[in-house]
Amino acid sequence: MSPTQQALQPTEGRKARQDPAKQLTRTVRGREVILAALPALLTVLLLTLVTRPAYTKLLENDKGWSPYAYQGLVQEVLAYQLARLNPAQSAADLPEIRDQARSSAQNPGQFTALGKVESYGDARLATVNRLLQEDTPESVAAAGAEAILLNSQANNFGQETGGEYFKAFSVMRRALIATAIITGLLSMLLTVRALWLWRTERERRSLREARQREALNLASHELRRPLQSLMLASDLLRHAETPEQRQHLLTLIEDSATQLASRADLTRLNDLYLDVTLKVMRTDLRPLVRRAAETGGRVSAAVPDAPLIWPVDVNRIRQVIENLVENALKYTDGRVELTLSEQGGQPELAVRDFGPGIAPELREQVFLAYERGPRGLTEGHGLGLSLVRRYARAHGGDVTLHTPEDGTGTLVRVRFGTPLLAEQRV
Repeated sequence: MSPTQQALQPTEGRKARQDPAKQLTRTVRGREVILAALPALLTVLLLTLVTRPAYTKLLENDKGWSPYAYQGLVQEVLAYQLARLNPAQSAADLPEIRDQARSSAQNPGQFTALGKVESYGDARLATVNRLLQEDTPESVAAAGAEAILLNSQANNFGQETGGEYFKAFSVMRRALIATAIITGLLSMLLTVRALWLWRTERERRSLREARQREALNLASHELRRPLQSLMLASDLLRHAETPEQRQHLLTLIEDSATQLASRADLTRLNDLYLDVTLKVMRTDLRPLVRRAAETGGRVSAAVPDAPLIWPVDVNRIRQVIENLVENALKYTDGRVELTLSEQGGQPELAVRDFGPGIAPELREQVFLAYERGPRGLTEGHGLGLSLVRRYARAHGGDVTLHTPEDGTGTLVRVRFGTPLLAEQRV
């Protein structure tokens, strides 16, 4: 494989990993666009549905009902009948009046919904036309009566059609109100959803920032001790007189630098301090306990004669011991005793001080971040015990506070179990 191909492989891998994220972003964006347009689309759909009955009714009635042609027919036929009966009427004018009446009767296209009107009774426009064609006094009188009946049928049809129009428009009115309510509620729900998403995102961002601050605070808390050891060993190295002293101080410096690297990996702050992920290996716990008492002073350690091997994250257990010892030294100017033993087939670490002790009602409170027990000899930040419990539980155990049998000071017990989130190392 050529160097160019090797260089391209990671890039292609990154693109492959990014594509699902981009696809998800496009999907989310498309979904939000559809939801934003939903009220408008729903409004158009509902308005189309609710106006269709009234529109259909208008189409069924030739775009609107009109009774004027029927009324005009009655007037023209009756006018011709009266003209025939009027002695004073000029005979020369009768044909014009007759032709006007016949013209109306012979033009069915001007009569709106003629078929439906004729279905409301026995009167027919064709009958009026036929009677006018006969042109006798009796036929003209019968044509007038037939035209009146046809107009009456038209009035009945008009009243029923008007009722249907009123009903259709009443339904449309109610549907428009319902549409306004539905789209208004939908818009309100979408607005509430947008506000909820905004608030959720803000809370998520605040939580993420709070977790980042907590991780940084814990990292700062845990970096302080190796930094102090590093500075002290560096200062003592300047005044070392023998090769043995220099070698011992160099070992301390190397160990402090290793602890700094272990506790300050910015790419793993969450794994180190929040969602604790352990790097486990089977380890004899005795040297870790002895180390706390190597500097002499007020700390003493008691460990079994035989190795006590258990799967642990060495660096995290060292932090547990350092925090417990440091916490014990804060609350007493007397001695601090460390005891490593095996209880029920599992290791247990006990740390005892001879200070004022902690009231039973405060024992759970001191495990909360930024909570401290009684005022000690030195100030602290209240992070040590919370981190100890987090590491103990990550190892499948727990940490508890007790009052010693003689009633003096505080006894801390750390039990070890099977590590939970662990990366196995040989």
